[in-house]
Amino acid sequence: MTENALILNFFKLYNMLWNLSLPFLARNNRLKQGWQKRISSGHHSRADIWIQAASAGEAYLAVHILKTLLPKTPLNVLVTTTTSQGMDILKKGLTREMRHHRINLTIEWFPFDRPHTIEKAVKTINPCIMVLLETEIWPALLYFLKRNQTKIFIINARLSRKSHLLYLKTKWLWKHLEPDVILATSRQDAKRYAQLFEKKIVKTMSNIKFESMDTMVPDSRLLLDIKRVLPQTLPLTLLASVRRQEEKEVLLMAKELLNAFPDQVIAIFPRHMHRINAWKKKLTAQKFNFHLKSNIPPHLDKPGIILWDTFGELKTAYALASVVFVGGSLKPLGGQNFIEPALQGATTVIGPHYDDFAWVTDDIFKKRIVIKKTHWTAVVQTILTALETPENRSDRKQVAQDYIIRHQGGTRQACDEILKAFDEFI
Repeated sequence: MTENALILNFFKLYNMLWNLSLPFLARNNRLKQGWQKRISSGHHSRADIWIQAASAGEAYLAVHILKTLLPKTPLNVLVTTTTSQGMDILKKGLTREMRHHRINLTIEWFPFDRPHTIEKAVKTINPCIMVLLETEIWPALLYFLKRNQTKIFIINARLSRKSHLLYLKTKWLWKHLEPDVILATSRQDAKRYAQLFEKKIVKTMSNIKFESMDTMVPDSRLLLDIKRVLPQTLPLTLLASVRRQEEKEVLLMAKELLNAFPDQVIAIFPRHMHRINAWKKKLTAQKFNFHLKSNIPPHLDKPGIILWDTFGELKTAYALASVVFVGGSLKPLGGQNFIEPALQGATTVIGPHYDDFAWVTDDIFKKRIVIKKTHWTAVVQTILTALETPENRSDRKQVAQDYIIRHQGGTRQACDEILKAFDEFI
């Protein structure tokens, strides 16, 4: 790895900024758990492979990788995470499994990327392989791993448009810190990584998230509870994962849908629960007759709007919906998971923006598993068509599940790459 005065001066400044930031970070409630381990390295021990799974999504990916990884010889594996959610997922998903995979597993908090801390951590752990999941690009970590001659992978790699533009502004730094292999989940993500690092190190893979999607089963007890509050003879339309920036358009959608097809129930699911009060004000100002889901006594017996104010029920409600619009897609917000309702057989519609889900491939739209429209008015027309001439739910569900199965295999590809690289160290 080439070192120059510019890089060395950058890390001096970077270390200084971390030192100034630590007193403020110490006050953050989300960082209090595991604080001492985040700022130190003495608790670490030698590991052959180090996997960093930042939060919940990446933790699930790590679980799939480690359950699929079958080394020929026993391995010491360290998995780190940044959040309490990630820690819970790793501990529940992995602790009991690894003895059958010849893996001696340690789960720890990821240290802050303060050069002073990371240098000691890398020296102590001394991994042969470092696996970073999705978009974990930390300058000090990459720098000291490269000095340690650790082989670095970014697996299930994705890079949003916003992050890509920010990283390009500091390309002078990243060209000195490039990983050895990047397995990107879409051609778009591969192109973005290739602009940041060397093109030759970038490959594509199927998203590991495909591995778990065909096994999603609604919570039967919750499903029954939701059924009890809904009219059994009326279609249910979900306006799901609605983001703040698109609330105006979704409000207009609800008005148009009820005017054109009054005999339905429309359930509005804000993406964030703290927007419930804002939605109450908006619906009241438009003189909508609506119900909070938590206040329906004991069930709804006529058409109308439900503002869903109870957390964690969206995925289960998909199984009852005739049509689902998935938000985060009317404005350039990255999109939300539109595969989940499609797998439940609901007619699923999104707007034009889905940057965070570029990995789904165009097949999902060509086969109309998910229907993409360019404007909220076109979304409304699509929903109305689906309500007036409903398709067979079982058929839609089967087509979606077939699509998922065809795109699986990313976990196996990633594991093969890791083990192949590890064999070179033996």
